[in-house]
Amino acid sequence: AKSESRGTVFPHPCPRIMNAMLRLAVVAALLVSASAFMAPASVNTIRAARNAAISARPAGLKLAAPSLRSSPKAAGALRMGQTPSSMGETIEEFVANDDPKLQKVVLALFSAVKEIAYKVRTASCEKSSCFNEFGDEQLAIDILADNVLFANLKACGACEVASSEETPTEDPQGGTGYSVAFDPLDGSSIIDVNFSVGTIAGIWPGGTLVGVDGHDMAASLISVYGPRTTVTIAWKDKDYSHEFLLIDDFSGNHGKWLRTNEFTAINEGKMVAPGNLRSTQDNPGYMKLWNYWMENKYQLRYTGGMVPDVNQLLIKGKGIFVNPPSPAAP
Repeated sequence: AKSESRGTVFPHPCPRIMNAMLRLAVVAALLVSASAFMAPASVNTIRAARNAAISARPAGLKLAAPSLRSSPKAAGALRMGQTPSSMGETIEEFVANDDPKLQKVVLALFSAVKEIAYKVRTASCEKSSCFNEFGDEQLAIDILADNVLFANLKACGACEVASSEETPTEDPQGGTGYSVAFDPLDGSSIIDVNFSVGTIAGIWPGGTLVGVDGHDMAASLISVYGPRTTVTIAWKDKDYSHEFLLIDDFSGNHGKWLRTNEFTAINEGKMVAPGNLRSTQDNPGYMKLWNYWMENKYQLRYTGGMVPDVNQLLIKGKGIFVNPPSPAAP
C-alpha cells in the first residue's frame, strides 16, 4: 500500500486488504471498554429488561427464509460489478465449508439483521426517536435492535459472550466458541428522517473481548438498512469482502441472502465523507485537511452515519472516510 496526500492507494490484486480495512472499521467503533468490563447499575437495569423481554418473546417470531430452490435467472439479475461464478450463492452456501461454530454465529447475525431490517422499515417515528414492537412491548428502535441481536446470538449456541454499544459489558450468552461485539444501530439519530442506517459487528474466537484487537478477528460485518438491505462481510480465511443482498420481492428467493458483490480495493478518489466537522474549529490538522479537500474540489458525500459512509467507499471503490476528534468535540 502507498500513502499519498489525497488518500491511500491499494494496488491490485490485494487479497486481504478489504479484510483488514473492515476489521479496523469495526475495531474503531466496537472495542468498548476493552481494558475492563464493569457493569454499572444502569447497564444491569437495561440487561434485566432485555432478558425479560427476550424470555417473553413469542416463539416463531424470526423471519425465516423459505426453503425454495434458487432461480438462476433471478440470481443473475442481481449481479453487480465483478461477477465470479459464485455470485448468487446464498450465505449458507458461502460458509458451508467453514468452522461450524463460526457458521452458527454468522448466520445468527444475518438472521438478526433480517429482523432488524423489517423493524426499521415499519417503525413509527416521532421528531426525535422511532419505535416498534418487541414481543408485547413498544421499544426505541435502537434498543429493539440490541435485543434482537442478543436473542439471536444466545439462540445459536456458539456465542460465549457478547457486548453492545448499548450495554458495554461482557454478557454471557451460554454458548461456546466465539465472542461478539456490536453496535446494534449505527446512525439511530438519523433514522427518523429515513436516512440509511446500519449494524456493525465483530467476531473473535474464544470467551472474552478483553485485550483483543482487529488482528484477532475471525470475521466482521456491516449491514445497511436503506432502499436495499445488504450485509458486507470480511472473513479471516477468505480473500476480499463480500456483499449479500436480502431478497424482498416475493420471488422464489424471497427472504434469502444472495451474494451480489465482491470488494477488492478502495482506491484514491476525490470523494470524502468527513465526520465531526465541528472539530475543525480546534483541530488545526483537520482544518488544514478540510481546506485541502475544498481547494481541490473533492465531492462531499457524508450522510451522518458511519456504516452508509463506509459502505459507499466499498461500492464506489474509492474515497475517504474520517471522523477526527478535538478537545471541544471529542
